[in-house]
Amino acid sequence: MKTLLIVYHTMTGGTLQMARAAADGAATEEAVAVRLLHAAEAGPEDVLAADGYLFATPENLAAISGQLKDFFDRSYYAALDQLNGRPYATLVCAGSDGANAARQIERIATGWRLKAVSPPLIVCTHAQTTEEILRQKHIAADELTRCEEIGAALAAGLAMGVF
Repeated sequence: MKTLLIVYHTMTGGTLQMARAAADGAATEEAVAVRLLHAAEAGPEDVLAADGYLFATPENLAAISGQLKDFFDRSYYAALDQLNGRPYATLVCAGSDGANAARQIERIATGWRLKAVSPPLIVCTHAQTTEEILRQKHIAADELTRCEEIGAALAAGLAMGVF
C-alpha cells in the first residue's frame, strides 16, 4: 500500500477545508493510505514513510505560513537525498495572489528532488482588510472540487505506479 502525506497549516480554516477536500479525493483510492497532518504534528519520519505529498498553506505576508516553514525546517535535512522523484502537489489559500508561497514550496521541493504532478492550486479569498484576513474562511464548492480532484489524481497515480 502506498501512502500520501498531506501536511497543512491553517489559521482561519480555509487551508484546512482545501486539505480535507484533497484528502477526501485521495481516499477514493483504496490502495493508498492518506495521512492528513497539521504541520506542527508532522516531521521527518512522516516524510520518509510517505510515497507522495501534498503541501497546503495559507499565504501569510506573501509567504508560506510560519508553521509550514517550521515543518520544512525540521524535516528538510533528515529527508534530503532520500525522496528523489517522489510526487507532490501544492495548495495555497491566498488573500492576494499566493504565487510567492507556491514558489517557496516549489524551491523546497526542488531541493528534495520531488516531482510536481500538477501546477500549484491557488485559491484567492481576496481578503485585504484586517477584519477580512482574520475572519474564518469559507472556500467555494467549485474550488473544493478542484482540491478533491488533485488529491484523487495524486492518489491514483501513486496506486498505478505512474509516479
